[in-house]
Amino acid sequence: MRSFIDHARVPGRDRHPRGRGDDPAVGKPRAGAVGREVAASFVVFLVALPLCVGVATASGVPAELGLVTGIVGGLVVGCLPGSSLQVSGPAAGLTVLVHEAVSAYGITALGVIVLVAGVLQLVMGLARIGGWFRAVSVSVVQGMLAGIGLVLIAGQLYAMADAPSPSTGPAKIIGLPGLFTGAAGSSEAQAALALGATTIAVMTVWRHLPHAVRRVPSPLAGVGVATGLAVLSDAPVAKVEVQGVFQAVQPPTADAFGQLAGVTLVGTVLAFALIASAESLFGAAAVDRLHDGPRTDYDKELIAQGVGNTVCGMLGALPLTAVIVRSAANVQAGAHTKASRVLHGVWLLLFAAILPSALSVVPIASLAGVLIYSGGKLIPVGEWCGLWREQRGEAVILAATAASIVVVNMFEGVLIGLAFAVAKTAWDTSHLRLEVSDQGNGPVKVYMIGSATFLRLPKMLDALEALPRNRSLEIDLTGLRHLDHACRTALSTWAEPRKEGRTQPVRIIDAS
Repeated sequence: MRSFIDHARVPGRDRHPRGRGDDPAVGKPRAGAVGREVAASFVVFLVALPLCVGVATASGVPAELGLVTGIVGGLVVGCLPGSSLQVSGPAAGLTVLVHEAVSAYGITALGVIVLVAGVLQLVMGLARIGGWFRAVSVSVVQGMLAGIGLVLIAGQLYAMADAPSPSTGPAKIIGLPGLFTGAAGSSEAQAALALGATTIAVMTVWRHLPHAVRRVPSPLAGVGVATGLAVLSDAPVAKVEVQGVFQAVQPPTADAFGQLAGVTLVGTVLAFALIASAESLFGAAAVDRLHDGPRTDYDKELIAQGVGNTVCGMLGALPLTAVIVRSAANVQAGAHTKASRVLHGVWLLLFAAILPSALSVVPIASLAGVLIYSGGKLIPVGEWCGLWREQRGEAVILAATAASIVVVNMFEGVLIGLAFAVAKTAWDTSHLRLEVSDQGNGPVKVYMIGSATFLRLPKMLDALEALPRNRSLEIDLTGLRHLDHACRTALSTWAEPRKEGRTQPVRIIDAS
């Protein structure tokens, strides 16, 4: 199992070699690459818009606060060093935590929580803690991508039918049969599903069209076609509705800072900081696998996230993290530099704050179709099948991580996947071999070679119990790389009857 993911490869993904169309030294696009970066930024904008609004709504705060966080993720975090292609904004992984915090302390306390959490992230980045997140199993990262893709698809199917989405992953999946049954009897739901399906169909066939046509990114084409159909047919579907963002900004008050004296609020701040940091850096590990450009500097990325959350806290907005869905869309759209993620913040600001009416013609179902298509590309079906044939342990880790994210959430799901990976590594490295040498006279010699850990304890005891009781024994431990406390205790317990003279004597040769 590979512990570091910097040089991992994903078959079939878009390749973006370092130095092609951009200057890695400064991270700025050359003149000929500006059009590509602008096009990619529009794609990220289309992916980010429904996520910003949806995460805010699910968190129990005004939708505009989600857009404020998305704008900060583009204009502030996007300009900072760390990861060139990772895109930040409000994340579904923090939805439950934000909802609980707002319910317990009020929306006025949200800014304080996010601001202090951002400061903690800055401290962790300056302390160079971010690099520890590089030691992530490839299978865990693939499982994280698959789990996010599954949850995204399940949730956006509801949005594509203009129906409310359940709050948890299992509820989303369990409710799908009822969703489609209900849609069969609703002309509005059918119209929405048709527009979403049209978007997905356009994006699917787009790569087979001539190169001149494919200069327009497929998400832009899919949303454009679906929006045109909605306008021409006057379909009764939900459209994007966003008011001005400036009225939604609520800087924290002095009274809100006073709540930091409470122990429970401090615990909430720590949870925000740790979960947001983990999601961002796990996401960075995943995004690095999607391109061949410069690798992420984890400490600088953690500092960038801290700056972003500090600014979000000052504005009373949602916390931000690096979001894998937007980041994957950014890479897939052809971005090579940070310019596209900065520009996506500009488009969010212009269209959502200055010209919100320009979004009123875009069907939500079409944007959901973009997300469903992007989610499908995150599920490594071919990779998993290959792992199942060649390395079933890695396939189990991938599947366990994905399933855990669907059932619980991203952060805890990744921790479960890491636990599986550590357990598999411990099992693989804990090899123990017992060699028995019997010359016919004298003691029977037993050589223990490898690592004697509790994982191999049953095997060791079975081999020792099978040794002849009517012969003296000599157990040589000098060939062991490691002998843990459990095995040492078990060995002493097994040898005790022989030492007391109840059977033939045993002599243990220990290097220590």
